[in-house]
Amino acid sequence: MSRELDLNNISDVVAKDIIELQRRITDFKSGTEDEERFKHYRLTRGVYGQRQFGVHMFRTKIPYGKLTTEQLIRLADVSEKYTNGNLHITTRQNIQMHYVKLDDSPKVWTDLAEVGVTAREACGNTVRNITASPNAGIDPDELFDVTPYVHATFEYFLRNPICQDMGRKIKIAFSSSDQDSAYTYFHDFGFIPRIQTVNNEEKRGFKVVVGGGLGAQSIVAHTAYEFLEEDQIIPFMEAAIRVFDRHGEREKRFKARMKFLVKKLGFEAFMELVEEERIAIKNKSVTIDRNLVQEAIPTTITQFETPIDLDQDKFQTWQKANVYEQKQKGFYAVQVRIPLGDIQAEKARQFAAIIKKYAADDLRLTVNQGVLLRHVRKDGLKGLYHELNKIGLAEPGFDSLADITACPGTDTCALGVTNSTGLALKLEEVIRDEYPHLVDESNIKIKISGCMNACGQHMAANIGFHGSSIKKRPLVIPAMQIVLGGGVDPEGKGFIADRVIKLPTKQIPQALRLLLDEYEAKSNEGEYFNDFYQRKGKIYFYDLLKPLADIDLLDETGFFDWGQDHAYRQEIGVGECAGVALDMVGTIINDAKEKVQLASEALANHAYADSIYQSYAAMVIGAKALLLSKDVKCNTHKGIINDFQTHYIETNDFKLESDFPTLVLQIKQNEPSENFASQYWEQAASFFQQVLKVREAQLRGGDDKQVIGNYYKA
Repeated sequence: MSRELDLNNISDVVAKDIIELQRRITDFKSGTEDEERFKHYRLTRGVYGQRQFGVHMFRTKIPYGKLTTEQLIRLADVSEKYTNGNLHITTRQNIQMHYVKLDDSPKVWTDLAEVGVTAREACGNTVRNITASPNAGIDPDELFDVTPYVHATFEYFLRNPICQDMGRKIKIAFSSSDQDSAYTYFHDFGFIPRIQTVNNEEKRGFKVVVGGGLGAQSIVAHTAYEFLEEDQIIPFMEAAIRVFDRHGEREKRFKARMKFLVKKLGFEAFMELVEEERIAIKNKSVTIDRNLVQEAIPTTITQFETPIDLDQDKFQTWQKANVYEQKQKGFYAVQVRIPLGDIQAEKARQFAAIIKKYAADDLRLTVNQGVLLRHVRKDGLKGLYHELNKIGLAEPGFDSLADITACPGTDTCALGVTNSTGLALKLEEVIRDEYPHLVDESNIKIKISGCMNACGQHMAANIGFHGSSIKKRPLVIPAMQIVLGGGVDPEGKGFIADRVIKLPTKQIPQALRLLLDEYEAKSNEGEYFNDFYQRKGKIYFYDLLKPLADIDLLDETGFFDWGQDHAYRQEIGVGECAGVALDMVGTIINDAKEKVQLASEALANHAYADSIYQSYAAMVIGAKALLLSKDVKCNTHKGIINDFQTHYIETNDFKLESDFPTLVLQIKQNEPSENFASQYWEQAASFFQQVLKVREAQLRGGDDKQVIGNYYKA
């Protein structure tokens, strides 16, 4: 099938990825690869199942949201050719496309790869897209541009063996300043720039936070370092990811994030394990080229015509709300609202043409599902506004109360409980029509998720909502859980919202009115919304909103979800962010075989650290396969290592010259040298051969056990 693809204009390493994806699609469709196993694989290549049968969401991986106009145009062309023609900007500064046929996904990837856009590790249990403040490099408050550090981190972990088969995903964010516009406080790793002067020499570094997260149990990240020198940030992440990979939960999906491992071990114990890993990591220091990312070049056009029919009042409103001067004096950043993060292909192409004329060819997708334009000349602002207005992209209030963030919810997501997009449009209408004076209120953010998993980042909102339901036999009523008091305050401190009350979703517009009216009537002059919330207290707001919970007040349409003309039907599928649910022991052994081969290839290519990690994985996976044949649960790598010693070595069912933990954990006690890599691979290969012999003996005894449910995930 690969000869149907034109791979001449992409690199060999990307071509290899795409050919493999196509081959495994063929294997899956022919029945030679198990469905659940294939699901685990395709997720790491950006192919995610959606609510509608027979089609998929295709997610790109766009580090820190940086795109050129050429890339935007190609994304638009691809969406028109293979999907419904819509580009959806996510809260991870990505673009994803929906309604993609599985067979078309290699073609989509090929077309995007020609302009430097990848899908590798866009989903799945990997290091996900790395986000950053969209204004990095132009932020008047920044100490230095974090962009090169973000890009270096992206390149370092892409295809890195240590993060291909983790228990869950890792999310990383870099903020340009202490205002924390990248929300580092709820990430697995977060970085904020710092500068220290030592002996009259300026040293760059970062404040580092670790172990934060949103979702059903949201946790604020711990401060790992107030100052970590710039060359140490990647080694720290590598060591911590190795700890997460070995000790992190894998069976229970909702306990399999970094935040739960830190909580379980205790922060100090976690950091001690990280320090223990440093001897074995590939690079003890990673010097980052500060010129790694080319600085944006302003458009060469310097003369702009002033539109004759410009509405000066609307332009001034837009300029006040959506434009600010960069640290490069004389140039302006322009923030463009993209309602719900959705932009159709033709509009995207028109947008790209406008950007080329007025701004640098360096647009940034933002975490609130918009776009930031850079290096716009002051004389070009009126013309830019005029042309954006003609295509419907000049609405004021970027990242304000009126600019609501919402995940796709039940439109396409299998996990969606209620319709977040329809509600977002209704709430924006309420603000626009009833509270026009608050359209540019930037200190109140509204975020909506279709379920508790926080793709819409509702727990980081001043006013947030997540999808839920209320049972009124025999019906189920679509509902939203209201959360209050989250987000980043004006000083840059991050907060997790409190759950206050659950209301029928059709009552949410009235709930918003009550909240805004109460705030305007009873807050002190200039009082921040979260301060007002804390001063009044959770019970106060519960009592304020409680009357809206009376189900008997609902008319017939109160039982409809937004965007529906019929009674609500709850249809919740299974999310695909966790690993696999069904497999055979023999297939798991094949995984170990693949790791042995990858270790050998890496050794031949002098990639000693990569070889060592693949050898480690081969032994752990091989041990896992045999443990599962004895019905021993496998929920962490550390557990596998200890349990194999108990159930195979100590019972003399498997012969080793040493105990199993001593063999495997050499990985954390040795420098990644050629000698150790070679020795460790030989041990892994020998171990694997004995796994085969033990398994053959089991099969002769009639044991061809299937592994059911979550047992596989470690």
